[in-house]
Amino acid sequence: MNTSSHQIIVNDSEAIANGIKDYGAVGLTLAIGKVLYNDEDKTFQKWHEGLKGGLSDYSLERIKRGAWSRLRKVSFDLQQISFIKITDNTLVKCGSFQEDFRNADGSPRRAKVLLNLEEIDEELEYFIEF
Repeated sequence: MNTSSHQIIVNDSEAIANGIKDYGAVGLTLAIGKVLYNDEDKTFQKWHEGLKGGLSDYSLERIKRGAWSRLRKVSFDLQQISFIKITDNTLVKCGSFQEDFRNADGSPRRAKVLLNLEEIDEELEYFIEF
């Protein structure tokens, strides 16, 4: 809810396509709410790094490249739960995300489905508002 974009990154494109092929559809449960990201002094981020045992090799490489560090979510206020049915017709309306991205070990990441919530009225099966 903190964004003007109505796009969400769902899951591995190939895995979703295989699930649809095998079962006719894939179900998605979507929790929507207001998110608070870490504060300006990055207290939560520092705590998280300590919990992980320090910076990973991936983080050190990211710093060397000058790439930004993603913000950490420190709280989530649930507003709505939606249940979405994804079919082949849904995938036609979707884009993809993470093409040309890489994993922590440097290997390529598989593309993920990019779902635009404004395009899926037919797929929205049910929702609960809080």
